[in-house]
Amino acid sequence: MKERYPTKKIYVGDVAVGGDAPISVQSMTYSSTHDIDATVEQINRLHFAGCDIVRVAVPQMQDALALKEIKERISIPLIADIHFHYKLALEAAKWVDCIRFNPGNIGEKSRIKEIVKACQDRSLPIRIGVNSGSLEKEIDQKYGPTAEGMVASAEYNIKYLEDLGFTDIKISLKASDVNRTVDAYRALRPRNNYPFHLGVTEAGTLFHATVKSSIGLGTLLLDGIGDTMRVSITGELEEEIRVARAILKDSGRVADGLNIISCPTCGRIEADLVSAVEEVERRTAHIKTPMNVSVMGCVVNAIGEAKHADVAIAYGKGSGLVMVKGEVVAKLPEGELVDRFVKEVEKFAEEGN
Repeated sequence: MKERYPTKKIYVGDVAVGGDAPISVQSMTYSSTHDIDATVEQINRLHFAGCDIVRVAVPQMQDALALKEIKERISIPLIADIHFHYKLALEAAKWVDCIRFNPGNIGEKSRIKEIVKACQDRSLPIRIGVNSGSLEKEIDQKYGPTAEGMVASAEYNIKYLEDLGFTDIKISLKASDVNRTVDAYRALRPRNNYPFHLGVTEAGTLFHATVKSSIGLGTLLLDGIGDTMRVSITGELEEEIRVARAILKDSGRVADGLNIISCPTCGRIEADLVSAVEEVERRTAHIKTPMNVSVMGCVVNAIGEAKHADVAIAYGKGSGLVMVKGEVVAKLPEGELVDRFVKEVEKFAEEGN
């Protein structure tokens, strides 16, 4: 895994993005933003699921006017997502912690200048949100919806903001195609030091979005690229956070909670391994201490994996072993193994091993 690319640190509310700050996880509500109660309820769900920053759509003035009360009722940073109507950004900038807009959708340069002035007045960062499906007309005609076009759009708008003296910028380069997304981020990364917001847009339902985001975002994270991220899923809000956190953990960018090692189903398994692993996942979900645990269903690989795990179960026929740091601490009937395993995991976490 490559070292993380050094980027400028900016702040979205009290959350640092870039530099040495942890890679933050974002999501977005799907309620009509002017439905204040529904929007606050969704933001709170995301907050409790582990979301660091939340974004809301602002397609109408009534949505922009609702932002003041929404901001008063939540406790995580709030981003306003603006398309087409620059006056919505001017109203939103009074209340939120960041403005996200796709410059290709705003139109006249004078309007972008007004948005920049409003953000400068409140020290708000701007996310330049480049989407392969909505590039500036001239860029789209020259490059089409390609990685090259996305990079050209980003650099065009970065320069425009810089010429206005604005540098509190973060950048996203999103496409629904994984290769195009990765190519765009890789191409732009050496050309500036602004923090990058990662995402594969319009990625589909939970299954497809998990696969696409794991490939795309995982590849970039392993390359050392990325300062904040969103996994876009057509589905429940909490799933975006769960998948994003898993990608960060399994890419090695964060150490958080259990890494569960379990064998695939095969003819050698001598226990109800599927049920055991599901129970282990459920009963250890609250543990945040980084830990490698192993739940193996037969003797072929169980002992070898257990030697390298912090806590392990090695199932045999009708019984099995619980091991801590490679040492056997209990030999028990199959039905008692998970209970003892969970106790050892909790003890290991409490002792801070």
